[in-house]
Amino acid sequence: MTGSPYTVSDVMTHTVVAVGRDAPFKDVVRLIGEWKISALPVLEGEGRVVGVVSEADLLPKEEFRDSDPDRFTQRNRLADLARAGALTAGDLMSSPAVTVHADATVAQAARVMAQLKLKRLPVVSDEGMLEGIVSRVDLLKVFLRTDEELAEEVGREVVARLFPDPPEPVRVEVADGVVTLTGRIRNASLVPVAARAVRAVEGVVDVEFRLADGSAGPLGAAAAG
Repeated sequence: MTGSPYTVSDVMTHTVVAVGRDAPFKDVVRLIGEWKISALPVLEGEGRVVGVVSEADLLPKEEFRDSDPDRFTQRNRLADLARAGALTAGDLMSSPAVTVHADATVAQAARVMAQLKLKRLPVVSDEGMLEGIVSRVDLLKVFLRTDEELAEEVGREVVARLFPDPPEPVRVEVADGVVTLTGRIRNASLVPVAARAVRAVEGVVDVEFRLADGSAGPLGAAAAG
């Protein structure tokens, strides 16, 4: 119904800080601190992503620095104990890396991050070569679209298609990302459809309706469904 959704390529960062498998532990810590990032892709060859080192992967080194893990910890945190003794990025990294393609939608990337509780995803080509990085903050850039942009897209892609010949013009107003549709329409059953279509527009925070049915009178906001 609406225009093409925003993709990862629209919001990702193209300049990426990455390391090779043999990068020493302290270099990984230094890069994460200097660039104020939460994770680094680990590359091999000409730039193929083979893993990711995150802040969480580094912490066991300090956590177990002066402790003797009990049997329960030894059984249940083998990976963390291995990382506590790691010397290189290859030893520290989580592998295989969770990645995303540039043509994935912002919504798809957001679902992966939410489900796996990740803060950043390497963006890779079909061959697994690093093309960029996308973070939670990057995915939120869609909400920086102006109210004018949103009003234009909603009017063009939703109102013009669903309500092409209304008894009176359907007006689109947007304030801080909240879309309000006002006017009179012929078919009230299209309001829930319009609600879903408006919310599908990237950057829309919510939608409200102040519409009237051409025959039945006013329709409340509850009709949005």
